[in-house]
Amino acid sequence: METLYFNGDIITMEGEADFAEAVLVADGVIKAAGTYDEVAALKSADCRLRDLQGKTLMPSFIDGHGHITMAGPQYLTKANLEDAKCFDDIVAILKKYIADNNIPAGKLVFGCLYDHNYLAEGTHPDKKVLDRVSTVHPIVINHASGHMGSVNSLVLQMAGVDENTEEIPGGLIDRYPGTKEPTGYLEETALMAIASMGKKDADLMNVDGSTEEEQEELLVRIQDFYASYGVTTVQDGGTSGAGLKMMRRAGKAGRLKLDIVTYPSPLPQMTPEGADIVMAENADIVGNYIDHVKIGGYKILLDGSPQGKTAWMREPYENSGDYCGYPWLNDEQVHACIKKALADNQQLLTHCNGDAASQQLLDVYEAEYAASDNPNKENLRPVMIHCQTVGDDQLDRMAALKMIPSIFVGHTWYWGDVHLKNFGDRRGRRVSPVKSALDRGLVYNFHTDTPITRPVLLHSVWAAANRITRGGNEIGPEQRVSVYDALKGITINSAYAYFEEDSKGSIKAGKRADLVILSDNPLKVDKMAIRDIKVLETIKDGETIYTAE
Repeated sequence: METLYFNGDIITMEGEADFAEAVLVADGVIKAAGTYDEVAALKSADCRLRDLQGKTLMPSFIDGHGHITMAGPQYLTKANLEDAKCFDDIVAILKKYIADNNIPAGKLVFGCLYDHNYLAEGTHPDKKVLDRVSTVHPIVINHASGHMGSVNSLVLQMAGVDENTEEIPGGLIDRYPGTKEPTGYLEETALMAIASMGKKDADLMNVDGSTEEEQEELLVRIQDFYASYGVTTVQDGGTSGAGLKMMRRAGKAGRLKLDIVTYPSPLPQMTPEGADIVMAENADIVGNYIDHVKIGGYKILLDGSPQGKTAWMREPYENSGDYCGYPWLNDEQVHACIKKALADNQQLLTHCNGDAASQQLLDVYEAEYAASDNPNKENLRPVMIHCQTVGDDQLDRMAALKMIPSIFVGHTWYWGDVHLKNFGDRRGRRVSPVKSALDRGLVYNFHTDTPITRPVLLHSVWAAANRITRGGNEIGPEQRVSVYDALKGITINSAYAYFEEDSKGSIKAGKRADLVILSDNPLKVDKMAIRDIKVLETIKDGETIYTAE
């Protein structure tokens, strides 16, 4: 079946001045793009004519980093706390969630997306707050950053955590002042370990005991969520073996319509089955899609969250004495992970929010790169994820390594005011330094880190072009980029990060027909209006997978 798209603005992303009058799609592939007469001359007699009626057609969006297997449970089954303004709101929302869902005593209750920065109390709820919700349900609530959270007394009891419990490397068990009694507030690795309630190799996303069928159904359903924002290629960073089996099962059954790029981890906290086992069991999809799923490489984490003040910084946080956050891993562990990625000829994605974490990554990657005898090492396209506070000196080093900055630029809106408070003006205004990356010729891309934020990549474009905080303040206007350069961050540049620039990310003959139809042209509207543009239709491999009602 052929489709001819015409009579609208067609942004090809093949060049800032490159536009088309028509696009011809056949069998899921772009057959031609150019003037209407040139393209129409190639259509078959039964070609479907699609009048865009002045709307905008462009390549669909590619999310540079996220966690699709976490998104389903979070957005579809957990108590959403993002609108909570105080502790009483959290208690009320959780109580209502338990009642509305008839959750029996003893079954885990998950809440998500609370943000202490916007609570009236200005701090995290502790076990006493959550005990007001229930003392017969284990309760875990995750912070909006995903890097910290709180549990009630029952979870601490089930996990065997008390005054005598030792600290967990790479994390924090908070204690009441002057005592060793845990408050229920946990950071980083401590949250992962304790929220699993002591179960060895537990999958934090499945400690509620959901069945494989239920998890698969959530994965299938959450695809529509992504597609409604024009996204057709997604990521699952830090994939567990169980999560990969679920994806492959759904793919084989023909239930997947998005492309999913997965990244198991050498770290047991993320891939408890072991990366070697996962890679060996799925060798057929390493670097190759089968049924919409492929393995893109490995992923590791080096620090936490800047808005939660666990990101590892080279200089202390404002008004925090000498506190600089802390690392997840020591240098020996990082050497082992990077050495493995290079030896296995795999791309490595590394979470770095703080500039000290960026420094650790660069120091170790440079050393292991120099020592590696892999003849393909310069073509592995390693990725630094988030890059919130990466310095210009570090971006220079990234350019030498051909390292890709995947920038969570939405931070400028969601937590820009918090960053200015935590880092001061000099450092705070530089968060998400897209212009600095562009000036150095780095192939940056953008991501939403879903489920941390919704997969609204047009919001990322808006944020990169405007750099306005939630409080209405400008944040580092010198780091703004043009709308076209911002669009590259969610199309062709993201395709490059997945080694897919020859098949995705622009409208060109021979590429896959992954397209999106928008209500307005982001290159023509006032740049402050970009986030108001509606996704009208999302097309994957030539087939419509979403239409707006």
